Amino acid sequence: GVLTSNTNIITSQAGANTALASVATAEANIEAAKVQVWRAQNDFQRYDALYKNQSITKQQFEQAQAAKETAERQLDILVEQKKVAEKQAAQVAQQVNSTRTQTKVSESQKDVANANIQQAQASLDNAKLNLSYTIITAAEDGKASKVNLQNGQLVQAGQSLFSLTTVHNTWVVANFKETQMEDIRPGQKVEIDVDAYPSHKFEGIVESISPATGGKFALLPPDNASGNFVKTVQRIPVKITFTDKNDELMDLLRAGMNVVVDVHTNENSK
Repeated sequence: GVLTSNTNIITSQAGANTALASVATAEANIEAAKVQVWRAQNDFQRYDALYKNQSITKQQFEQAQAAKETAERQLDILVEQKKVAEKQAAQVAQQVNSTRTQTKVSESQKDVANANIQQAQASLDNAKLNLSYTIITAAEDGKASKVNLQNGQLVQAGQSLFSLTTVHNTWVVANFKETQMEDIRPGQKVEIDVDAYPSHKFEGIVESISPATGGKFALLPPDNASGNFVKTVQRIPVKITFTDKNDELMDLLRAGMNVVVDVHTNENSK
């Protein structure tokens, strides 16, 4: 991967630095050897003149000659060592360049792999979204009725599947005459008699009063000012909620049942 390539670059660069240091050391040794050759050649020239004048012995002359030849051979060896070091440094530099090229290739492959990962993630998210569409969640808990579908049926968008009645939010809509509304106010206690359970009394409270009569929402609302000499008494819907949620018969109540309510007003009952 890219991490391995970066490690190889660091290792190769370290090797290149070592090779360059070896070349520098060889150059320094060559310069020192050149000084030794220069001194040995000068000594040999002096000893050669003295030997020709027979001022020194042959042994001293041969020692000076051997020292000159040794210094020259040492210089040649150091020059060859420098060439080898330069060749090694060139090889290491080439290796560093090759490793860097491989790293660039690895990085481009990494970019391609990341793009493939993002594409796969997008496909997965889309699949999860489509899967979520297979589950229809109700707005609240309730009981299903009038179920209009069969197992395996293909459901169309907007199709009515069933009716749902809530189980945790039960209330009564009492349609009082407008002539009965004088003393009714929100917050008053209510006694509720359900026709299905005549021997049981339910407790409730007036929660709210409708802002309009029931007839106002009809397809053809009545208009008492149209010249009709018979005034029609209107009905005002009043919402009554049950206060005793732990009543043992609450679970038996069903939507649409008939009830009779008795609102406890401040003066009397209605």
